[in-house]
Amino acid sequence: MEYRVEELATAAGMGVDTVRFYQAQRLIPAPSRRGRVAIYGDRHLDTLNRIRDLKADGFTLAQIRRVLEASQSRSKIPAPDEGSAEPLLQALMREKVGGRTLSRDELARETGIPPSLVRAAEAAGLIAALQVDDEERFAESDVELARSALAMLEAGIPLQPLLATARQHVTQTEAICERAIDLFDDHVRKQGPSSGDDEAISAVFRDLLPQVTRVVALHFQRTLVNQALQRLEGRQELSALRAAIAATDEARLEVEWR
Repeated sequence: MEYRVEELATAAGMGVDTVRFYQAQRLIPAPSRRGRVAIYGDRHLDTLNRIRDLKADGFTLAQIRRVLEASQSRSKIPAPDEGSAEPLLQALMREKVGGRTLSRDELARETGIPPSLVRAAEAAGLIAALQVDDEERFAESDVELARSALAMLEAGIPLQPLLATARQHVTQTEAICERAIDLFDDHVRKQGPSSGDDEAISAVFRDLLPQVTRVVALHFQRTLVNQALQRLEGRQELSALRAAIAATDEARLEVEWR
């Protein structure tokens, strides 16, 4: 079927300017020409529908470009570091977004945190908005993070020192995560037993993610408890030391990945 740009936009459920923007970004192929009239086809409509669906799933334009480029190259045999990125991107988005997303106001209401503190948590890097259909949305994990931060504030920890510590944690965590991604990319995606098998690589990612999360959480808890005990022992606060040891012996760290 043939479409003029206005007809294509209507069929795809988007504006003409949006179609032209995607064409300028080379996300859809150039139309054929009949004189001065641009003619689009079913391939263009399918691609626009694909872009709309990926945006609804929270993909960025850069990620959408990778998905579309991978889809276009499936007719050739992929190199070990080249294959389709779509299954892994989908797995990443499932872990990042979770079952639902919330607006900033919804996040504030659900956590009981004023919107100004939500923005402060964003500025510190504790939570981060996703672009979904040109709207900023937050994942369910951000609700849990915000509630935990609120519990720290309610325990008496001042806001500004907490945010400063959060910013330091974010900076160091981002560097460690970059290294972890490099390790996965070099030794699993490109050279591991699953190399070249997109679905298998995604399965490995899903299996490893909760294990890595648990390792990091357990190591952080152990280090935090050990340093707290050392500080109490150094101050000879024996009653507090005994209570801390008892609490540590009874504690069970729960690391749940949804």
